Amino acid sequence: MRLASPAPSRRRLSRSERARRAGPIAIHYDGVAPRSELRAVGISRDDVRSEVAAGRWVALGRQTVLVSGERWSRRSAWFHAIWESGAGAALDGIAALHAGGLTGFEHDIIDIAIPTRNRRHRVQRVRLRQYRAMPPLVGGGVPRVRPEIAAIHAAQWASTDRTAALILCLVVGQRIVLPEHLLRAFTEVTRCARRRVLAGVIADICDGVRSVNELDFARLCRRYGLPPPSRQVVRQLPGGRVYLDVSWDDVDLVVEIDGGHHLEALNPMLDALRSNEVVLTNATVLRIPTLGLRLEEARFMHQVVRAHEAARLRHARTA
Repeated sequence: MRLASPAPSRRRLSRSERARRAGPIAIHYDGVAPRSELRAVGISRDDVRSEVAAGRWVALGRQTVLVSGERWSRRSAWFHAIWESGAGAALDGIAALHAGGLTGFEHDIIDIAIPTRNRRHRVQRVRLRQYRAMPPLVGGGVPRVRPEIAAIHAAQWASTDRTAALILCLVVGQRIVLPEHLLRAFTEVTRCARRRVLAGVIADICDGVRSVNELDFARLCRRYGLPPPSRQVVRQLPGGRVYLDVSWDDVDLVVEIDGGHHLEALNPMLDALRSNEVVLTNATVLRIPTLGLRLEEARFMHQVVRAHEAARLRHARTA
């Protein structure tokens, strides 16, 4: 019986050929490449091993190779985290928001969403978030959870209520998430450790059913020992008739409570014009954002108490 001859060993690629084939992959992923795509273009494990041994490439884990020789970027770190975490992985939380364009909020840890049933691997500076049913992902680009859902997740995982509120304000303010999409995503959350806080913050941001309105402010006045104010006072000013949120007419003190819509379009300019007209009538005007009352109630209310006392003393001296 004639024995089959052994299969011929595969010839390794030359250095220049490896670089040529890996180049487009590295460009697409900001300097890194998954081993699966290197194999797909004919770069074998032995080829990778040779490049790593020569110091031209760097093995970054089981699945990732740095092939460009340059310092990797935040984007390449995202791909590394996804590839090394396991099948079905995607960016979640702040990382997903960064990939969607969020600026002004730094976060060192990369949150990764991954199906519970899939095999998982621990990666340095990566935090795995396991889901029985994966949240919906963005189509195209870096695999990531949809921004409105990632924002809710990030707010739930934030270290403080203040940080949670900041995240939600940033994603809406930077037009990464539409207010109505954020509100809809929150209503679909079944478990939330910060539900009461987030519900109020989202209502303030979206200017929906405001939980800190003039009636709530009247209750705060009683709590801080202030006399009952008038609400929705109408005044005739040179610029026309205006409605003031809260007023103590006997001491000429006005408090304006600003919802989320006060930050949009021309509203800041119009608010400033109105406030200036009121101040020119010798009244004191304090502006308080509803979000501020939620996160810094005591500090804002102590300002109101001090303003009321100063206005009372001033009127007493002139009486």
